[in-house]
Parts: sequence; C-alpha cells; structure tokens
Amino acid sequence: MKPTPPPTTPQPGKAALLAAVFTVAVLCASDVIARSYPFGPRTRAVNDLGNQYVPFHAHLWDLLHGRADGGLFVNWQSGFGSSFLPDLGTYVSSPFALLVALFPRDEIDLAVYVITLLKVGAAAAAMAWLLFRLRPGQWWAAGLLGASYALCGWTLADSVYNPMWLDGLVALPLLCLVGEWAMWGRRPVLGVVVVALAWIANFYTAYMATLAAGLVLLLRLWLDDLSRRQRLRAAGRALVTVVLGIGLAAPLVTVVYFGTRHAYPGRVRQFVPVPTEDLLARLLPTTYSFGTPAVFVGTTALLLALALPFHRAVPVRVRAGWTLLVLGVALSMQWGPTHLLWHAFATPQGSSYRQTFVLCALLVIAAWHALSYGLPDLRALSAAGALLALIIAVASTSERTLKSVSLPLALLAAVGALLGLALLRLRRRDGRPLAALAVALLVCTQFGEAAATAAVDTRLRLGHMDDYAPWGARQREQAEAIAGADEWPRYRTEPGREQTVGNDPLLVGGQGAQYYSSLTSDVLSRTMTALGGGWTSRGRNVQSLDNAVTDAIFSVGARVYSPPDPHQNWFPQDGRGVTVARQDAPPLVTVRPTDSDFPGRTGVADFGPSPYRNQEMLLGTRVYTVPEFTVRTAAGKPPSPSDDERPGLRVGALPRATAERKPTITGSCPAGAELYLWAPHFSGTARPAGASADALTGRFRSDQPVTKIAPMQRLGTVPASGQFRIELSPNKTSLIPDGAIGCLDTARLRGAVAELRETGADRVSVSDGTIRAEFPKHSTGIAVIATPRIAGWHCATDNAPAVPAKEYYGLTAVPLYGSATSVTCTFHPPGLRLGMAVGAVSLTAALLTGAVGAVRRRRTPDETAPQPLDSHPTTRERMTNAV
Repeated sequence: MKPTPPPTTPQPGKAALLAAVFTVAVLCASDVIARSYPFGPRTRAVNDLGNQYVPFHAHLWDLLHGRADGGLFVNWQSGFGSSFLPDLGTYVSSPFALLVALFPRDEIDLAVYVITLLKVGAAAAAMAWLLFRLRPGQWWAAGLLGASYALCGWTLADSVYNPMWLDGLVALPLLCLVGEWAMWGRRPVLGVVVVALAWIANFYTAYMATLAAGLVLLLRLWLDDLSRRQRLRAAGRALVTVVLGIGLAAPLVTVVYFGTRHAYPGRVRQFVPVPTEDLLARLLPTTYSFGTPAVFVGTTALLLALALPFHRAVPVRVRAGWTLLVLGVALSMQWGPTHLLWHAFATPQGSSYRQTFVLCALLVIAAWHALSYGLPDLRALSAAGALLALIIAVASTSERTLKSVSLPLALLAAVGALLGLALLRLRRRDGRPLAALAVALLVCTQFGEAAATAAVDTRLRLGHMDDYAPWGARQREQAEAIAGADEWPRYRTEPGREQTVGNDPLLVGGQGAQYYSSLTSDVLSRTMTALGGGWTSRGRNVQSLDNAVTDAIFSVGARVYSPPDPHQNWFPQDGRGVTVARQDAPPLVTVRPTDSDFPGRTGVADFGPSPYRNQEMLLGTRVYTVPEFTVRTAAGKPPSPSDDERPGLRVGALPRATAERKPTITGSCPAGAELYLWAPHFSGTARPAGASADALTGRFRSDQPVTKIAPMQRLGTVPASGQFRIELSPNKTSLIPDGAIGCLDTARLRGAVAELRETGADRVSVSDGTIRAEFPKHSTGIAVIATPRIAGWHCATDNAPAVPAKEYYGLTAVPLYGSATSVTCTFHPPGLRLGMAVGAVSLTAALLTGAVGAVRRRRTPDETAPQPLDSHPTTRERMTNAV
C-alpha cells in the first residue's frame, strides 16, 4: 500500500503564526525596554551592522532603483572599483534583502531593522512548522517552542546585528523539512529549490544548517522502522537533493569562494574552548559575552529538554537518540577538529561559536519530543528541575553571569516554567483542565525572560563594541554635497577622510578608496598601505587617504571635507561644516611611458618602505622632499629606543602631552611645500606649532597590537623660513617611523597632472563591468586604469582579443603598441563561469529528476517509501505499547 503523509490540518499554520507574532513582539518590546532604535535614542548600528550591512543594503537600494555607480559585477563606489558579486553573495543575496526597495532611501536603518524582524519571525514560523512535521502535538506548544528557537541566545546576542547570519536560522528548519520530504520521497524539485535558496541567501550559515539537517535526518532514519534498503534510498534522495541544490546556488557560491581566495588575509586565531561554567551560564537568561556560545533557548524549553531522558512515555530509542545528539553537538563545539568542521575549516576571526544556533535548534526539538508524547510526569520534571538547579549553581561562578539580574531572573523563570508545566497536568474539581492558566503563565514567563535577555544584550553590546549613528543630518548633508560635485566617470568624488562608517561611499555616494568587506582584495589593501593609507579590521577596512598625489593617481577631482563625527568621541568638533574642494584631475585612464624612471617589475611587491617614493612611482614624477627630522619628547629629550620588532620605527613611548609641553618633530623643507606626516602607529593629533586655531590638524587612530593603522595626514604649508615644527598630542604609546615627513612640491605636481591630462584618454566610458578609453593616435607606453588590478579584469586594444590585464604597481594596465586608439577592459568575476556551468547541469538534473519522479508515481506507486514517524503502523503500535 502506498504510504501517505499525515492529513493536512490548520494546526501547523496556527503554530507558525503564533511563533512569528510572538517573536516579533518580543523583539520590539526588548527594544522599547532598551530604548533602542527605532523606539528610543540609542543606536542599534553596532560593529558590522553599521559598517557593512546597512551600507550594503543602501547600495542594493541604489541598484534596484538604478542609482548606483556600477552593477552586479563591479562596484565603482568602493575601493576605487571592487568586485560586487562576492559582496552580494555574502551580505545581501537573501530574498528578504529585496524588501529594502520598498522603503525610502533615508530610512535605510529602518528597512534593515524590519528585514531583521521578518527573518527572525520567519525562523520561528519555520521551526514551529517543522515540529508538527516531526510529531503531532498542541499547536500553541509548537508555536512557543518555535519562538524559543528564533529567540535563542545566538540570535539575541550575536545575530541581530549580523542579519546575514539570520538566513541560516531560517534555513535550518527548512532543510530539516527537506530531509523529511526525502524520507517520504516527496517534493524532490521543491527540496532542491529550498536548498538552493538557503545557500544563496547565506552559504556560510547554510553550510552549518545543512550539516545539522543531515544529523537530524540520520537520527530520524535510525529511529523509524525502516528496512536497510529504505534507509539507503532515503539517504540517497537527501544527498542528491542537497548536491543539486548547492549546484543551483553555485553561480554565487563559487564567486564568493574565489573572492575569499583573493581577499586580504585576516587574522589567524587558534580555537580555545570556553570553561564549562561559561558554557552553562549562557543557558540562562540575561547572560552576555562576545566569545562564548549563546545557547539560551528559554527556561521552559530547557526544562523540557532536560526532562526528555527521564520521560517514560517517550520510547527509549527516541529518548536516547535525541539526548545523545544534543550532547554530541554540544561537545563538538568544544573540540578543535569538530569546531573547525562546523566553521568550514577556518576559525572565525570574530565570535568563535557561530554554529550555536544548531545546538539551540536541537534543544528545542528535544523539548518538543518531551512534550508531544504527553506531559512529563512528576519524576521527569523533578529530575529536570534538579539538573536546572545544578546548572544555575555552576553558572553562578561564571563571570558571564550578571549576579544581580541573571540569577534572580533564572530562578523566577524556573519557578514560572515548572509551575506552568505542572498546572497543565491539573484539573478543576469539575474535571476541566487548567490549561488556559498554565499556558498564560508559560507565555508570560517566556516573553519576560526573552525580552529581558534581548534588552540586556542590546545595552551591553553598546558598551563593548563601536557604534554608529543611523542616517541623519550628517549623512544627508554629505550626500547633498557629493551629489552636487559628482561627475563620474569624468573624475571621482571622494566622500572624504572624516568617515562616518566603514563604507561611506555606499551610504552617502561618491567613488572613494574607502571599503570594508570580508572580501576586500589583497591588492587594494596592500596598494593603499604602500601609498600611506590607513585601515582598521586588520587591513580589510580600507580608509580614505587625503593626499594630493594619490588624488591625482586615482582621478579624484572633488573631495568632501566633513567635521569629526559628532556621534563618536574620538576627536572634538572643530567648528567646521561640510565643504567640497575641487582640483584638476587626470582622466580615469592615463598613459605612462615604458622607459619610466623607475625600472624593474611593476607589481605591488616592488613598492619600497617609503609611501612618498611609492606615490612617485605610480605618478611617474619626483614631487616630494623627504627630509631628516628630529623628534623630542615633552621633556625635550630624545625618545627612548623602541623595542618594537617592526623595521623602520625610531620612536618608543611618547607620554601623553600636557598643556604646557608636547612632543615635537622639527626639520627643514623647501618653503611653500605642503607638509605631510606619515605615522601609521601614532595615535593622537598633530599640528604645526604656533598655527592659528583654524589650521589643519592631523587626527591619527592606531592601536597595539595592530588592528588599525592611521593614514598619512596633511598638516599645511612649510613656512617661508623652510623650518617646520610639528607638535604631537599622543593619547597612547605611539611610534614614529623613519621617513615620516614628506614635503610636496605642488608646482611639480601640477605639471605632472597637466602631462597626464594631455597624454591620457580623450574619452572614457564606464558601465557595470566595462571600461572603454579612446586615445590620441600613435599613443605609446602603458595605459593605466585608476582601479586596483583585482582578479577578473581582461583587456583588449582596438579589436584585438581580450587577454588578462597587466599590473602597474597594483593598478590595472594595458600595453599600447603605437597603433592602438582604444582600450576596452571587461570584468568577469572569478568563478562565475564555473558556477554557471555547474548551475546549468544541476538545473537540468533537477528538472529531469522531477519529471522522471512524476512519471514513475503515475505508473507504479512507490510502496517502499517510508511513512512519517507518526503515521507508520508499526511505529504507532510500538509507541502505544511504550505508553
């Protein structure tokens, strides 16, 4: 007889709706309590949320409305031209992200907030639906447990400000449903589509969710009464579904993979497991830590999961299977090899426990099995209560526990959950159950502890991480100034050195050096560092460089100057407003002679230690004087030698400046030259001695050990005497390198710019991934495009076939041969062709599989397919006997 799935009822839909509404209500209530945006004055844009996710959603908004510079292949606004498809696949490929187009551009923070709520609500609904597919039960219980999963500690502490991870939260229960369909031999094409969407939305957390769904399926196959052949066929169907789904997502996944291979290398960390007391502490409400697994799922769900091993109404195999799976995954998080397996064999640079949502899901599923077989009896609840008391006792020794809040709330929630579960078993004198009172108590308990945990996490994050103001008057004024000066691609408009977030060009417009992504190219970071640029996040957050020479090199014709961000406390306000400075700039494509004054190879590796000389190498003209100089401490003495092992550092500790005396740098340069200070490991301010109040002040931010270095700063003009004196105000231990001072001959620079304009391209046109430049006849030398030579550029002269572009000190270059009058360069994201080929094969295979399956089902019903656990006759009989 052909097996059939359980009858369709409105129960799963009601459970999913309850879970989603409950989840969104808790998140909104927690933000009201925390007075967080949009319900209060505190910003929620911390860390990468403000630096990456909001700006990338703003760029997606621009793309969807046809206002972006660039397209899917090239983002011309960031990093002087970066590959966008890998960023799309990393940050904004979720179907939810498309909703950003429905919001006004200046409400981008609200758009990201609403998208975050929808993702978490969808995860709650998906889990509630999954629970009903695994076992029948009460719809309200499935709804509350679905909300427990979506409101787990991982979501509240780690993911609401990393919204791309939330796609994995949605994907896990959906992938478990795909496993269920594979068991039944149903919906093969839909299963492939679900897997593909999960991997497209965020392949990183989808990878973890796929591993988790595989473990759940293996356990389900072991628990069900199936023959060996049936188990193998079900596992084979699941494997084929996953492979085809990942294959459909390959056009994006392969591009992201190759993008990471060409990205600037991040920090390598060694995994260190957390102490047991810290792990147990994170099971409790209102505990917080950045580096420990946030496994809070609510006290009710935790009690039910703890009661499962002692619940005699549940079959022994079910009790043992789910309990061992939960314990096994928990231990795998604490062991190095399996920890690497969960994270695709690369220890995360940030939070080390990004797979925590998997353990939270298994705890909730275990809790559902404890409840769906009937309420745990007094023995099971007593054992669970004792285990919970032990957890609280051990967790009380952890520094992660807020003693004045976490422990009282944990005890209160434990009493509420135990009392609610006990009331479910009681009846009135007239025989009517006390279910309404019990459910109300459970709802209030769960709502209160989840809202309190989310509010505490929100407040504590602001104290531990950098935060950024939402879109406001500052960004609006910057955007208006940029729009008034922008004439891309005739020249670039730089958003400026005084950044608001790590991706200002995406947020306020323009085309600058600034760029922050996990996929920031190695060549961009190394090139800008060699030219005197600064960065944070260990090289992946490249900052703007306010320098006349680099502006000429990168065709910057307008630069925005803004006051320090008033939201930050790094530097005081200087009383200035937003202004725009314009200058003559060479075209985007220039020509350099082959007989350069700087012979040798022309790659990034050929740069020397001096950023001033490196700039001259790219410009093709000597324009700097790099003088000898003298450094004195505030006491007027030479600084003590530095014990830093980095070469070229000549100053050790510079004590904090006083109002009377400050450390100084003195020397001489040609009168009238522009004075620059390059001090990547200096933190504080620098300004010419005796300068007026409105004189230029160099603001430097760096730290030890190095996660950020400061860019070169302009400090004004050398006096007529030729002697300069720079006063330093360090705010921490700082280092000054050899060759820190550069004096720019502005007349020579103007001559070099005029020559580049004269010999450069007559006309430049730019589309998404194509640059076309037209030159005067008989141009010879090397055509240099003012964009980093990232992997994927191919160029051709006139009608010749395209070949991989050359590199000219980190920039894209094409040799001219005296007869070429045009150059056309096109960008093909590395891995896209491979991904498209794999995707085409997978799509064909998926359609054929669906068609063959449909024909076979019409002709010969598959009598070997397994039934769901709750409808299999022998399984049901075994359950009845066990109860």
